[in-house]
Amino acid sequence: MAAIFRLRAAAVLLALAATPRPVPAALTKQIASYDLKANLNHQTHTIDGSAVLTWWNDSPDTVPTLQFHLYMNAFKNEKSTFIRESGGQLRGDRFEKKEWGWIDIKSMRIVNGAELTKSIRFIHPDDGNTDDQTVIEVALPAPVKPGEKIQVAMEFVTKMPQIFARTGFHDDFYLVAQWFPKLGVWETAGFRYSTKGAWNTHQFHANSEFFANFGTYKAELTVPSNFKVGATGVQTRRKEDGKTATYTFEQEDVTDFAWCASPTIQIHERMFEAAKQVSPQDYEAAAKLTGVSPGELKLDDVRMIVLLQPEHGNQLEDHFRAAANAIKYFGLWYGKYPYSKITIVDPPFGGAGAGGMEYPTFITAGTSWPSANALLAEVVIHEFGHQYFMHQIATNEFEESWLDEGFTQYSTTKVMSKTWDRIKLPIRILGFPVAEWLRMPTLDHFSVDRAAHVAAPRSDDLVRNAWSYFDGGSYGVNSYMRTSTTLRSLENYLGEEKMGRLLRTYFQRWRFNHPTSRDFEKVANEVAGQDLGWFFNQFVFGNRELDYAVTQASSNEIGTAAGVFDRDGKKNTVSVEEARKSGEGKKERKKLYRTTVKVQRLADAVVPVEIRVKFKDGHIENRTWDGQYRWVKYVFERSSEIESAQIDPGNKWLLDINLANNSKTAEPSYTPIAKWSSHVLFWVENLMLLASGIL
Repeated sequence: MAAIFRLRAAAVLLALAATPRPVPAALTKQIASYDLKANLNHQTHTIDGSAVLTWWNDSPDTVPTLQFHLYMNAFKNEKSTFIRESGGQLRGDRFEKKEWGWIDIKSMRIVNGAELTKSIRFIHPDDGNTDDQTVIEVALPAPVKPGEKIQVAMEFVTKMPQIFARTGFHDDFYLVAQWFPKLGVWETAGFRYSTKGAWNTHQFHANSEFFANFGTYKAELTVPSNFKVGATGVQTRRKEDGKTATYTFEQEDVTDFAWCASPTIQIHERMFEAAKQVSPQDYEAAAKLTGVSPGELKLDDVRMIVLLQPEHGNQLEDHFRAAANAIKYFGLWYGKYPYSKITIVDPPFGGAGAGGMEYPTFITAGTSWPSANALLAEVVIHEFGHQYFMHQIATNEFEESWLDEGFTQYSTTKVMSKTWDRIKLPIRILGFPVAEWLRMPTLDHFSVDRAAHVAAPRSDDLVRNAWSYFDGGSYGVNSYMRTSTTLRSLENYLGEEKMGRLLRTYFQRWRFNHPTSRDFEKVANEVAGQDLGWFFNQFVFGNRELDYAVTQASSNEIGTAAGVFDRDGKKNTVSVEEARKSGEGKKERKKLYRTTVKVQRLADAVVPVEIRVKFKDGHIENRTWDGQYRWVKYVFERSSEIESAQIDPGNKWLLDINLANNSKTAEPSYTPIAKWSSHVLFWVENLMLLASGIL
């Protein structure tokens, strides 16, 4: 009976997938659009492809050439810049170098015009590596004038590598990405950082992803008839001839197209129904956070498709739950998801290199072990988040990776904080729950991000060209976790509601555009109502280290003073012995204490900090210090001794590299085990960070 039910469900899903669906009207300028055809040869792991590119010169420049990315040539040999930089390893995955990948352009011509094939030449704009073949330039017989469109027809063959670095095959599973000649971005003077018109077309580096214009994509994908397909966009057609099946997908307002194929993946579909999954209370809370009326926040329904490995059936609900939470909170905070569907791909065992990646309306997740539900959810939410900070706000990841990866990481952590329990440390020795014995605290979801920020050497500024960081570790920490910690600190400084307004304003203003770091800073200044240059210059465009410490917190009783005093016109001398004895045995005398608190700035970053001094009688004194000089001293005279002094009592500045020195008590702590466990906690956080490298 169960088998019959599954067959019926599968039939329904296939029927739904085959049903033509309308493609919505374009929301942005379609600068670079593609009509693609691909024929997958499973025996040779090759794709015979063709493409018609339509490029609109939406600039005042006369453009004499075209430049394209040939990303797949990164996997062609050991001389490519990608292999040289990565050493054949990326995100914990290793390229075995048994099945290389490459792309050859067989022909290129202007539609109804000149042949361009012989005009193709390889260029190396970043590193001068003449062996790298990931960027080409094509001289045109006549330049493209302002406002004109040009259509270029290409035929090519792509050899898929073994799965590695976001693309490839494993057995009969294919993730087909970076598979066709991809046009670069023409940047006219004044666009982003450009001072004159030029192509922005970087080589494929180990520590970089992508940058492209928006366009309309239509793709006809031909595969063996027993293969199932998922892809960017809406499936509008499926036809079969007995041996092969051809799927047609279409989507406007996207920057790329990727797809997967396999005979064994299981297709599951479910609707995110906004009316059921977003309550009036959710809308009210989001309205308060963003300053937008509840009516303006209304979300649309979204079709959620999960392409699942058969052995991972017990984790289907985790995929759907994570996707629904991502659609809900990214939509409420930044703006509704503008596409009608999202496809989530679960790669097979042995195909981990395909996991944790994002393309328009199409993401890959990954299942590592049966108990990894939280990690699975985090990957799904993170990759969905790229639908916002990569594919709608289409920043240049080659040059400013923090604007995508870091904003997505920050937002992912906020969604996880709302939808998943705090992280419990699974420390067991010989089966015994050591973490529970030590009463080690559970972690909030920003703790791992902060641990990476603290532990990583400060080798680079946050903003760098992705291939120019000191190493892959510096690229990863700065692009992901340090950015997340920086944005969280900015949120703590401004307040949650002002940060909510800031991020929504930034997103809505730059949606379907290509903003820069300076554009975000301008929005931040505007919404904050203040010049935040001091923050951005230190922590975004610089790498200042933040560390404030309480170095003294002490109280001394004020007794009768010794010395010579003028009284009634005479000199009166009080000896030290007399001063000491004067208070003895006099219970009625009220004691008075002089309390001294010293706070020091131990590093080079300067921020305003709050200082809270608590006395044993419960009285609290609050002070605000601009943090400019190297130290500040506060003196209080009260009838109670000091209990503690603390910097940043609200933990606003998560960028502070040493929270342990932020407070000091008047009496020493007699619980050294707690201090020892905090060190263990720190390193466990970092181990968890390494384990989550799939992001």
